[in-house]
Amino acid sequence: MKRFVFHFAAVFIALAGFVAVTLLDARTSRGQSQSSVKGSDRGAAEGRVKSTARVRAKANEAANVSATFGPAATRNGLLRAELNWTFGGKAQRGWHLYTQIIGSLIDTEQDADSAGFAQALARWQDRSGLTSSGVLDEASLYSMISQWQGARLKERAYPRPDQLVTAAASDFYHPTRPDELRQVERETYAAYKRMVAAAATDPSLSLARSADGQLAPAEKYLKIISAFRSREYQEQLRRQSPNSGRAGLAVNSPHFTGRALDLYVGGDPVETKDSNRALQVQTRVYQWLIRNAESFGFRPYFYEPWHWEYVK
Repeated sequence: MKRFVFHFAAVFIALAGFVAVTLLDARTSRGQSQSSVKGSDRGAAEGRVKSTARVRAKANEAANVSATFGPAATRNGLLRAELNWTFGGKAQRGWHLYTQIIGSLIDTEQDADSAGFAQALARWQDRSGLTSSGVLDEASLYSMISQWQGARLKERAYPRPDQLVTAAASDFYHPTRPDELRQVERETYAAYKRMVAAAATDPSLSLARSADGQLAPAEKYLKIISAFRSREYQEQLRRQSPNSGRAGLAVNSPHFTGRALDLYVGGDPVETKDSNRALQVQTRVYQWLIRNAESFGFRPYFYEPWHWEYVK
């Protein structure tokens, strides 16, 4: 009997220990699970706090930019249309025709009358040794013009005959142009073909393409209007347009090199009236050239949206 009682007690103690261990494991597991859930919730909450903080920081930054450069933005809105300056012996008014190329220079796509534009302009002015006011005044505009003009072709010598190629008639805005007026410096022509092939693949331009991926013969945009021009031919053009001024038909033209191309970007192909140039600088093709032409070696002549020079 005593042996039975002893065995029963031992079994009871073992069973009680097992139950205790089981309950302890359950509590521990539940505690760990709850801790994990709480940790997950805490991480999500921290993420929301950080996200909110970033939004607030950006809002504060925008408010600071607006407060700092708001007056400059207002001033730019006026000067964009009213600044009086001269170029090529001609009086000019405003810089609204050059907002695309200015934006490219100062590395911004902000509207010209925005605080963001004024801020980007101030950074450029600081790099250029100008007062970083954020206002595109006469001094800043002339500094920009100097930079654009300084990046153009320096050498105006005639190319050797073996450096010229006769471009295909289909590459020209006027395909009936005579052979002697379809000559292009060899490397320039190769770069031009690469550039228009890239443009043709850009769906945003909606350019007509041929089966080989080039511009279709019927497509007018980006076709060459004029390339190599002899001094004699240039002088003939000057006699035909006596009022063109120095900004129009240069005496020492970059076209003498065969490395300057007039390309069709819209409107009247080479008309310098403000109304025509205003139309040209708004075309998607011109804006594409501003963004991409330099990677193919071409630099713009800011005054003529159609004029591009191969400077490599």
